[in-house]
Amino acid sequence: MAVYAIAQLTITDRATYDRYQAKFMGVMKRFQGRVLAADESPQVVEGTWDRQKVVLLSFPDEPAFREWAESPEYLEIAKDRKAGSDAVVLLAKGVG
Repeated sequence: MAVYAIAQLTITDRATYDRYQAKFMGVMKRFQGRVLAADESPQVVEGTWDRQKVVLLSFPDEPAFREWAESPEYLEIAKDRKAGSDAVVLLAKGVG
């Protein structure tokens, strides 16, 4: 069953976050995930939202997500994401 990783971020150090972002697709393309959305100015349609960016990724299943998220390649670049932003990351199961 497909899973979706949803990251909600506040960028706290633009240069450090940009370093992560510059390397992200090079790592992502080695795995089975897809970037469905990455928006630094999403529209809030209902409620309040205190973040700056939302990212939506899809993976065929949870093991594929874990393979990417726990890979040495991703963990290396994720140091810059963690240093350059404050994030909430959710993993949601697909329907069907």
